[in-house]
Amino acid sequence: MHEENKAAANGWGKIRNGAQNGAALLALMEKTGYSMVQQNGQRKFGGPPPGWEGPPPPRGCEVFVGKIPRDMYEDELVPVFERAGKIYELRLMMEFSGKFIGVCVSLDNCRLFIGAIPKDKKKEEILNEMKKVTEGVVDVIVYPNATDKTKNRGFAFVEYESHRAAAMARRRLIPGTFQPWGHTIQVDWADPEKVVDEETMQRVKVLYVRNLMISTTEDKIKAEFNKFKPGVVERVKKLRDYAFVHFFHREDAVAAMSIMNGKCIDGASIEVTLAKPVNKESSWKQHFNGQISPSSENLLGFPNKEDGAQKSLGKPANLSVRLNGQHSPGPPEVERSTYPIFPGIKLTPISMYSLKLCHFSSAVMHLDYFCHKNSWAPPEYCLYSTTSQDGKILLVYKVLISSIADDSQNYFMPEKLCTTVEDAKELAAQFTLLHL
Repeated sequence: MHEENKAAANGWGKIRNGAQNGAALLALMEKTGYSMVQQNGQRKFGGPPPGWEGPPPPRGCEVFVGKIPRDMYEDELVPVFERAGKIYELRLMMEFSGKFIGVCVSLDNCRLFIGAIPKDKKKEEILNEMKKVTEGVVDVIVYPNATDKTKNRGFAFVEYESHRAAAMARRRLIPGTFQPWGHTIQVDWADPEKVVDEETMQRVKVLYVRNLMISTTEDKIKAEFNKFKPGVVERVKKLRDYAFVHFFHREDAVAAMSIMNGKCIDGASIEVTLAKPVNKESSWKQHFNGQISPSSENLLGFPNKEDGAQKSLGKPANLSVRLNGQHSPGPPEVERSTYPIFPGIKLTPISMYSLKLCHFSSAVMHLDYFCHKNSWAPPEYCLYSTTSQDGKILLVYKVLISSIADDSQNYFMPEKLCTTVEDAKELAAQFTLLHL
């Protein structure tokens, strides 16, 4: 064993509240042959392991484990994780204690979200500014303003050549340390792009059309996409400055995408791509951080995983995108708890619409927020009742959203009855959000 490993193990052993030393870590390294070094504020065990040949494991082979107790070290963690398979590398950071650990797939994210950018800045200006202060910049994605195409939306996505480059850039761009054009910018990880398997994408016959004018109607979009081959468009659903164009046949959708991408409609140069299908079950639960109750799921009739591929509904991959017409970092998990109000605490009046999506766990509130962000009238709930065979009063709400232009699509009512008003209203809101 290398002398530096011994020294490091002895040094780390002193951290263990004086009750443990580096003997356990030394024994682990002697047994496995792995090396251990401290690098960038974390301890790295392995990477690569002894006898490893070839390149490192590809993306998707790493998991993140959080909430590890502070007094737990590699000699205890490695045997646990080895049950799942051979470890290539383990990087340990001591930040959590006293809770059950959480494990999820580690996202090899290479994209940052940059907010509070001056709206008059063009893509080239933003790209050059990011290259001045960060390394590994590959591209900058900027979306035109919905109402004024000469301006951006006040945010951009910066793509980096690797996750490490993006992580280093995020650290470099922490607000207060870098102020491009004299502005304090917002920096966070971008929402990972939804990955859909190739087999599913081969069945998609819906196009996602972006950068439309607010004034452009669904009829105009349908007419434009029907020009190259009359009658191929089944229907169009438009929300603000983007729309979903549904075709009867996939081959027509693919042909239209090639022809229409970059074309001008009402003076706006549109971008056309295949829409990514959304699984109702996974997408809806994600937006409520897994807090939909089993009873609500059963009432709503979520499909089982075994039901196979879901029909493309032509919705954006992320509801947060749909609420504000822009990509944004995914909502963090909400810790649902209460806290005492101590004397002297300052309380500030705010509007619920100034909050983020992560603060809403109710579908009723979520739908209200959704309508507000799209400049629609608040949803109207109409209550209906019937009586079951055993004499129970059963309830259902119809939700009316009067701002939707298509009169045939402006009301939504689930096909399930509830025994309480609260459940009926929540179910109706869930149903409406799934079908908008």
